[in-house]
Formats: sequence, C-alpha cells, structure tokens
Amino acid sequence: MDLSIPDSELSPSDHSRRDFLRGAGLLGAGAAAASVFGRPGAAEAAGLAHTHDHQGGGNVQGGFRWLAGDHHIHTQYSSDAQYRVLDQARHGHAYGLDWLVITDHGSAAHAKIGVDKVNPDIVKTRSEIRDLLTFQGLEWNIPGAEHATVFVHPGRHEVDVLKRFENAYDGSLLPATNTAAQNEAIAIEGIKFLGEQVEQRKVEGALFLANHPARRGIDSPHEIRNWRDADPTVAIGFEGAPGHQAAGIPAPNGRGGARGYYDNNPSAASFAGYPLESYRTWGGFDWMTATVGGLWDSLLAEGKTWWITVNSDSHVVYLDQSAQGANSDFNANGKYNDPEYTGQPLITAGDFWPGYYGRTNVGATSFSYKSVMDGLRAGRVWVDHGRLIKGLDARVRQTGDRRAHTGTPLGGVLRVKRGTSTELTVDIGLQDTPNWATFIPRLRRVDVIAGTVTGPVSDRDRFTAPNTKVVKSFEIGKTSGSVSLSFDLGRLDKPFYVRLRGTDGNRTQPGLLGASTDPYGPELDVVGDADPWGDLWFYTNPIWVLPR
Repeated sequence: MDLSIPDSELSPSDHSRRDFLRGAGLLGAGAAAASVFGRPGAAEAAGLAHTHDHQGGGNVQGGFRWLAGDHHIHTQYSSDAQYRVLDQARHGHAYGLDWLVITDHGSAAHAKIGVDKVNPDIVKTRSEIRDLLTFQGLEWNIPGAEHATVFVHPGRHEVDVLKRFENAYDGSLLPATNTAAQNEAIAIEGIKFLGEQVEQRKVEGALFLANHPARRGIDSPHEIRNWRDADPTVAIGFEGAPGHQAAGIPAPNGRGGARGYYDNNPSAASFAGYPLESYRTWGGFDWMTATVGGLWDSLLAEGKTWWITVNSDSHVVYLDQSAQGANSDFNANGKYNDPEYTGQPLITAGDFWPGYYGRTNVGATSFSYKSVMDGLRAGRVWVDHGRLIKGLDARVRQTGDRRAHTGTPLGGVLRVKRGTSTELTVDIGLQDTPNWATFIPRLRRVDVIAGTVTGPVSDRDRFTAPNTKVVKSFEIGKTSGSVSLSFDLGRLDKPFYVRLRGTDGNRTQPGLLGASTDPYGPELDVVGDADPWGDLWFYTNPIWVLPR
C-alpha cells in the first residue's frame, strides 16, 4: 500500500485495509520513514531554487491555493523517451511544480507490462518527494484520433483500472481494419468505462485531456464534442498549448523545427474543414485555443464546460547530456535501461523539463490529489508560458460588490436576474523573479474576450463562434507589484461567457478571423524560426453569466 497517500484521500475500502495492516503491525514507522534518506534531484543539486511559497506547495490568492502542474510527461517506460520517473519528478519539483502526471505511451509493451512496472517507481517518488503530488496515468492512443492524457486518483486499484482501460480501448491495440465509426464508438466507450470505475468506487476520480489536438488535424469537432458528452466529469478539456516547445529554437542553437512539432499538412485522415493555418501553433498555442471565435469558443458558446491546459510533453530534454541506457530491450522489458551520461548536449531535442517553460495553475482548496482533480474538473485554471505572471485571480460579480472572495471565479457560473449589472474584476501579480531563461518577463497587455451563449449546435462539426471577440484590451504600464483591472459587462440581457488572455506584446498580429474579432492576437509561428522565449502568453478558462 502506498504510504505517501494520506488517510483522508483513501477510499473507505483502502482506509479500512490500511487500518487492518497497521493493527497487524505490517505498516510500521520504519516503512514510513524510508523517504528521509532520499537524495536531492539533479536540478536541485545544481543549485536551482525551489520556488514554492508555502509548505506543501502553491501560491494563495483569491481564496484558493494555486498549484502549478504538468499532466503530460514521459519516462523510460515510453518507447521514445529515456528518463526515470524520479528524474522527471525531481526536475519538475525543482522548477516549481506542485503536481504532475506520468503518462507513458499506450502500446503493446506498455499495456502488457509497462503499467505494472512503472507503479513502484511512482510510489517511490511519492515517498521521496512528499510535497509533489505524483499521479499515475498514461497517454492514450484515442481510437481514430490523436492522443490524450488519462489519469486516476492514487489508490489500491489505480494500476488495475489503467491496465484494463489500455488493453480494452487503446487505438494501437485495435484491429487496423476498424472503420472510423467503429473507432469513434470505442473511444466513447473508453471514456464511459473510466466514469464507471469512479461510480463503482474503484478509483476516487479519473480525468481525460486531449493532447496536441490540432497537430495532425485528425481530432474532428464532432469527436471532441462526443468525448466531452460521453462523460463531462471525465472528459474535461484539451491542451491549449502543446509541449515540445524547445523544438522551435532556431538552428544552429536548436532543432530549428516547429513549436510542439506542429509542422504537418493535411492527410487523408484529417478533418477536411480545418484551414491550413490550423496545423501550426500561434504564439506557442494550439490553433483551437489561440483563435478567438474558433473551435474552443464554439464549445464555450454552447455552454459546454471544456477547459484548457499546457504541459511539457517531456521525452528528451534540450541540452541534456544523457541517452537511453545501453543494451536496452524495450519490447521485451517494457522500459529502457537507466539513462547514461554522454557529455554531448542534445541540441536538437525538442523538450523542456516539466515546469521549466509551461505551467497549468489549478485553484485548489487544499494540497491534495483530490483537490487538484476537483480544481481541474471545475475549470479553476489559468496557464502561462515562461512564467509570464506571478499570480491571477479573476471573478465576475454583481457591479459594486467588491467584498473579498465574493464573485464567481474561473470555471464558474454566475446566475443573476435579467437586467442585473455585472462586472469583471482581475488581480494580477506581476512577475518579479527571473524565469528559467534568466530574464524577468513583462506583461504588457491583457485582453478580455467575451461571447454569447447560443446553446447546442445542430452541426456538431462547427468550429466557429461568430459572436465571440475581444471586447477590451488593457495596456499594462507597471513592471512590478500587482495590477487590478475591472471591466463593466453591462446589464444582463442574454447569456454570455468571458475569458482572459495576456501577453508580453513581443509578437502579435490580427487574429485568423480578422482584426474586428481579434486586433492583437498571437502571431503564426514560423517553422525554423520560432524561439519559444520570444513571445509569452497567459490564458484563463472562462466564467459564464446566465439569467436565472
């Protein structure tokens, strides 16, 4: 039994089992104290400061403890990665993360032995780094589509649930003769299976987040809607920005490729309606998120809860000096031997360590696995690249109500009578600490984006929201401390939502749907010349205002 999971987070059956084992003298002080002798991680040993502000992690603002995390990380149990679980966790912890998810690729080897083999390494990591919440998950090959993070709350059945899920629903294990309709149906069954495991109390929670959704154009709008509708408590969103951001560093200093490896063109499997521009990132963000009035907004305009995140997708790290262990047999063992030092910097690697560049900041009520999952599910999330800002609290409230911690936070719904005046209030902590590229980012503009909620669409392949646009831009003149912004949303006459975006202002252009919709959006990233540190952005999830 994993002793790093507190009693308060165990299911009733696991709690009873732990009490029994304690009573039998099988869970003694010696076992619990094993983590005292853990050695510091490589990044910490190199003198990198750990950036948590409180014991247990997180910055407290607006009544929530904001926990920074990453839900997409690979290890030596993936066929194209190399690091130990502890390597990734130590670096993520040193770079300021409070939680992370290990998501090795679904495959025949992983399904057969990898899910089981990685678990002891995750349990060991939980014990050695107790102020880092380390989830076990996997990267699902969605049948007929791209990839997704799937992870569950720690507990006695976490391995069993993940293994049964992967063996039954991973696209790499299904017949190649399946039709598109068959694959789409299996994907829906897989999401429902996860929800059933929660209902049956096998696990305390399970979440799905689609990864790099526009990279190859094969996640169609109707599939995304179908995943969400299969179980909104499980399928909660997609990557607003992909990992692999270091791939855009220009040669000769880097790979000279595309941020996120978004350098593809349409194929026979791609959704025919997507424009060519959708196959590139925009300011490092996926086209589905970066386009004001685009696919993400089309879901929000339906009133669908669908959230965005960012992560590292860390496999092999830029400028690291190690390689997969010699004499490895991944197919036989489900893992590579431990990485070996080579002395050769990996100039063409496309990844950063977890926490080094992108953060998914979750508004939690406590430092716990359940609270992180609850915060993600509730949409209390803002994301940033390069530590653009220090903190953020955004709320919609009835006009004039400025009481502390009142109003509706990110992901929430404010219900008021028609004709009621509402306003958006935003408090942002400006960055005063250098990021890992050694400069202090400066926030120069914050955009308020709003759209009308029009209800369900008849065409489930719709990917535009014509009524959504930038309604206000604030120029930020300060360089330190904090800024407080407010915007009058007017008297409620129809349901709407509002979300935020901010930038250092280094690279902007009119949005894909025109300057009247988005006058200063992110630039289209150019393959071969897309330094990820050259423009930094933050995005928030929305807040809805509905008549009651």
